[in-house]
Amino acid sequence: MALTAGERTLRWLFQTFTGVLYALFRLLTGRRSGGTLKLPPIRNPLLKLSAVKLAEKIRKREVSSVEVVQAFIDRIQEVNPHLNAMVKDRFSGALSDAAQADRLIEEETGGEEALQDRLPLLGVPLSVKESLFLQGMPCSVGLISRAGVISSGDAPPVALLKRAGAIPLGVTNTSELCMWVEGNNRLHGVTNNPYDTGRTSGGSSGGEGSILGSGASVIGIGSDIGGSIRIPCFFNGIFGHKPTPGVVSNVGQYPPSSGLHDDYLSVGPMCRYAEDLHLMMRIIAGANADKLSLSSEVDLKKLRFFTIVDDGGSPLISPVDKQLIQAQRKVVQKLEEDLGVQVKEVSFPQLKNTFQIFDTFLTLPDKDGKLPPSLVELMSDGGPRVWPVWELIKWCFGKCDHTMAAIFASLIKSSGSAAPPQFILQQKEALQREMDELLGTDGVLLYPSHPLLAPRHHHLLFTPFNFCYTAIFNILGLPVSQCPLGLSEEGLPLGVQVVAGKLQDHLTLAMARYLEKAFGGWREPGAI
Repeated sequence: MALTAGERTLRWLFQTFTGVLYALFRLLTGRRSGGTLKLPPIRNPLLKLSAVKLAEKIRKREVSSVEVVQAFIDRIQEVNPHLNAMVKDRFSGALSDAAQADRLIEEETGGEEALQDRLPLLGVPLSVKESLFLQGMPCSVGLISRAGVISSGDAPPVALLKRAGAIPLGVTNTSELCMWVEGNNRLHGVTNNPYDTGRTSGGSSGGEGSILGSGASVIGIGSDIGGSIRIPCFFNGIFGHKPTPGVVSNVGQYPPSSGLHDDYLSVGPMCRYAEDLHLMMRIIAGANADKLSLSSEVDLKKLRFFTIVDDGGSPLISPVDKQLIQAQRKVVQKLEEDLGVQVKEVSFPQLKNTFQIFDTFLTLPDKDGKLPPSLVELMSDGGPRVWPVWELIKWCFGKCDHTMAAIFASLIKSSGSAAPPQFILQQKEALQREMDELLGTDGVLLYPSHPLLAPRHHHLLFTPFNFCYTAIFNILGLPVSQCPLGLSEEGLPLGVQVVAGKLQDHLTLAMARYLEKAFGGWREPGAI
């Protein structure tokens, strides 16, 4: 969809302005992007197996859980000093849990099948986003005022994974209050990308994406209200799935869900191998798993395929990188060649208004008329009120307890009390109706995961609306799988979002397995 002359001018002005601000930011703060630090290569072959295969080997006693857990602990200790991805470990407890898993296998009398049915992830390591409750682990979400907060129990999805036999290794870094697209906060610092340590790991599940992408974890769990699973998965070259809302419990995380956030927020799996997405979804969905038809076989040849190359040209959002456009075109070509299907290119004019739609619906009151807390309230954390302008002044002198991203966001909007614009409500309703009609129960849509390859640290402050490529599907309530598509010329991950109709998660999960075979899936960063 071509831009008008006015839109092209507005885009040029916005990009020029933010580019100048970014240059000044780097100059004044003395921050430099730094060169690429090549991670040590993976030497232990256990680290290159999926969770499904690791669980099978453990059940068959081909390897002990203690050996597997120790292998991942060794890798974390090797790469985490370069990444700052895991902020608190439980290595001693994990090894104890692994020894118990090995004893359970020795004592099992029902055979491997009984173990697989009862404990499908027995002995397999797991990493957890720090905003999700994991008993005995911190839940600070990067707030200095929450540095001493320890979870007294497990979030329901975490509990279900542990009940399936998974062994948590620790918790991983987030953005402050999970409200930004870079894993950075004043308590734990910034998390680096394993493919280039001078670049962002994304957010808010940035630590999770980084530890998985580096090969130091095999499966992880995150949360997503605007792209917080999919953006880190894209930047770090791994798979991630945002489920249909309402299927996986949102209880047991901070900040807690409020307003209408349960309609947009989803807890979901993050992993290096596509087959693990399916198993993890079956586990964390619990009693709701049957709603997603996860046991159904998917014949990709019988599906209808669509592709959208960009949002139509929103002036406030970066143009999609040419390498990402080319990668998505290769997916289209591969689908048509392999499956004999026709992939139809479509467009929706409402996508130009994605940010306004997201911003409006995220701040709507719940069914009882109660508004979600403002960012200022969350930053205050029950203590003295935070004043954004004063925090900005303190930040300039290095005396602020909050990140620039949080200050900036709180300055822009402190509450959602204003009446929603009727035009934006109509745009969302129209887009919802047209998208639901397009996808139905057998449609699959390809859409860019983000307009840019993993940017340099702090660059996202100056492209603040680029998350809209993921956020729109939260508001529409659609399931989405982020799938890696190899590496760019610079050695950075490429990827694409695969979208389906509500409760049709099994279609995007099947596509993830197909794309892994077609394009190679996760690539080890240390081997590049």
